[in-house]
Amino acid sequence: MSVRRRLLLMVVPALLPGWAVRAQGTVQDGPALIAAAADLQFVLEDVATHFRADTGLDVRLVFGSSGNLTRQAEQGAPFQILMSADEGFVFRLAEQGVARDRGALYAEGRIVVFAPPGSPLKVDDKLDGLRAALDAQQVTRFAIASPEHAPYGRAAEEALRSAGLWDRVQPRLVLGENIAQAMQFATMAGAQGGIVALSLAKAPQTQGRGSFAVLPDTWHKPLLQRMALLRPAGAAAERFFAYMQAPPARDVMRRYGFVLPGEVQ
Repeated sequence: MSVRRRLLLMVVPALLPGWAVRAQGTVQDGPALIAAAADLQFVLEDVATHFRADTGLDVRLVFGSSGNLTRQAEQGAPFQILMSADEGFVFRLAEQGVARDRGALYAEGRIVVFAPPGSPLKVDDKLDGLRAALDAQQVTRFAIASPEHAPYGRAAEEALRSAGLWDRVQPRLVLGENIAQAMQFATMAGAQGGIVALSLAKAPQTQGRGSFAVLPDTWHKPLLQRMALLRPAGAAAERFFAYMQAPPARDVMRRYGFVLPGEVQ
C-alpha cells in the first residue's frame, strides 16, 4: 500500500469527526448543528465561544470537506447551517431545495505554503523554495487536501500548476480528506510541508509548528466561502447565521486571515 493511500485511510478524530445521521423536519430547540468547512476548524470554535457568551444560545460544530458535508446534507443529515469553502456547494443545495436560499458570502480564503521545523523546504510566496527542494531531491511527502472534494485542495493544485510544479510534486503528494487533515499531514514526521489554509496556519493552536508564506491569490480561483440556512434550521441557527455577519464574528474571522465581504485586502 502506498504512503498516500495509507494516509488517506487514517482517521484523525480531533479534526475529522464522523457523521452518519439522517433526519428530517425542523429543529426549533437545542443547539444549532453547524456543518463547516475544515478551514474553519479553529476560527469557528472561537466565534462559537463569543456567540454563546453574547446570546446564551448554543451551537454544535461538525467539520469536514465542503464536498462531503454537502453530500451528507443532500442525504438528510440534520445540519441547520452549511458553511462551505466553495460557494458552488451552497448554490447546489439551494437549487435542490435543501437550503432555504443561496445564502450569504461570509469570507474569502487564502492558501499558504507551510513547512514544519527542520524541513529543508524554505517557504516563500513564489514557491522558489519548493522548486529548489525538488531540484535537490529533498521532498518525499508534500501535503494538500484532496482536490476532488476539498476547495482548498483544488486551490493548491491550481497554485502548483501556476508555478509549473504540479507534475513534479504530484508523485510526492499526501492527500488529506480535508484541509485540516492536510495540515495534520504537513506537520507529521517525514513530511517536508504542504499547501494549507491561512486560517489554520495562523491559528494559536498551530503556532510553533512551522513557518508559512501566503501564495498569490492570482494563482488560483477565488476561495469564495458561502453559508446558508438549511431546511431543518431553527431559531438558534438563524441567530448564528446573523451573528456571523456581525462585528464580533467578523473581528475574529479577520484575525485568522480571512478577507471579509465589503473589505479589500
